[in-house]
Amino acid sequence: MKKTRTAAPKGRKSVTNRTTSPRSTPPRARHSAQPAKAATVAQQQAPARTTKAAQVLAALKQPDGTSLAELMQATGWQAHSVRGFLSGTVRKRLQLPLLTERTAEGQRYRIEEAAAGR
Repeated sequence: MKKTRTAAPKGRKSVTNRTTSPRSTPPRARHSAQPAKAATVAQQQAPARTTKAAQVLAALKQPDGTSLAELMQATGWQAHSVRGFLSGTVRKRLQLPLLTERTAEGQRYRIEEAAAGR
């Protein structure tokens, strides 16, 4: 009688020769502790990154406020994104009193400091 070799189904590889599964070792044993220490030291030495949201809030807290064009230039956002941030995040989510003033140069936005420190 002739021996026939059976093949694994298409798309699947045979797992009979595998000695250990990739998850057989615990996660801590797979990575050494040395790179983690180096990463935390580097993170402690790096200066704190300011976010675009923090930049917008800082500009809004200035006594004279800021214009839409200034916010667009500072963040790199488009006009509808800046207005959406002002409406959705500043007014609704953070519940800050956002004032809009029309001047000869255009609209200016600012947050009242007295009410912002609630």
